[in-house]
Amino acid sequence: MIEKIVLDYLNDCLDVPCYMEEPSDSIPDSYVIIENTGMQSRYHMSTVTIAIQSYAKSLYDAALLNQEIRKNMANILSLNEIYRCNLDSSYNFTDETTSRYRYQAVYDIGFYDEF
Repeated sequence: MIEKIVLDYLNDCLDVPCYMEEPSDSIPDSYVIIENTGMQSRYHMSTVTIAIQSYAKSLYDAALLNQEIRKNMANILSLNEIYRCNLDSSYNFTDETTSRYRYQAVYDIGFYDEF
């Protein structure tokens, strides 16, 4: 599953925890959420759109975490499963409902299917 590959990769690279959903226990000051927003597949090669949300206690810290994610995602091509990784957009995505600071980086990732 490509989400797990990206999750494990970022957990190895970052100093903050990464999840695929909101943590249900105590919420850390800074963390990352990885979300699959769409996928296409053809001939055992697939592309997926992944949104990576950076949460932090301040807008500045969320921006710094987003920058760290972008730096590390530039090197994800070192993984054998991934053949392409393009940043589509990166922007302030502060949650207006909860006033929690976050940034979001959206990637198109090409990967080889396992089946």
